[in-house]
Amino acid sequence: MTATDRIYTAGLVVIGDEILSGRTHDKNIAQVASWLQVQGIRLSEVRVVPDILERIVEAVNALREGNDYLFTTGGIGPTHDDITVDAVAAALGVGVVIHPAARAVLEKYYADKGGVNEGRLRMARVPEGADLIPNRMSGAPGIKIGNIHMMAGVPHIAAQMLDALTGTLEGGAPLLSETIGGYIPESEVSSLLREVEQAHEDCQIGSYPFFREGRVGANFVIRSTDADALQSCLYTLCEGLAENGWDFTPGGI
Repeated sequence: MTATDRIYTAGLVVIGDEILSGRTHDKNIAQVASWLQVQGIRLSEVRVVPDILERIVEAVNALREGNDYLFTTGGIGPTHDDITVDAVAAALGVGVVIHPAARAVLEKYYADKGGVNEGRLRMARVPEGADLIPNRMSGAPGIKIGNIHMMAGVPHIAAQMLDALTGTLEGGAPLLSETIGGYIPESEVSSLLREVEQAHEDCQIGSYPFFREGRVGANFVIRSTDADALQSCLYTLCEGLAENGWDFTPGGI
């Protein structure tokens, strides 16, 4: 396996009581997953945890050790329940310090907004030894230490931090995909899907059923880092569906 063939993975910890209560609908999972794919990195696991230090530490340690990268969203703001910095520091066994560059960024950003107070200064706290992830949107930076990248929970601010990280992480070949779909009951083609996937070891086939206008159907998504293998798998699946009398639509429905 060459360096580009290797599959790089990332875990994501989504932090916040507001996500678990349903008060806030998370948009970062899809955003982070899409961005990672472009970087040639596969999102392998997501955990959503409350604002409880021990729970965050547990999730951070599990996912940072099991993946090339770990991302967190949420809990790096100015309020007392923003404890992600403390949790990551605890997970790594380091202290929490005020990052001088982060303080300078905040002082400049808030110069005409009442200045830096105790709450705003909390956003300059980082695990000892950490670097910053620039944020053009709201001043307060993200944080990176080791393979951990800590980002804001607000999606448009997290997007700015992802943009700043674009091209800075080592990744493998990007994950490619093709989709076909039809009014095909998943249970009727499960054996075919399994056989086609087993015959193409470099491909994965995901089946996503739906119910529309009183009819059941499914979209089938084939994923691979190998363009030739992807096309071979797509052709074999289409051939198999046609032989069994199923109509299908390229691109899905």
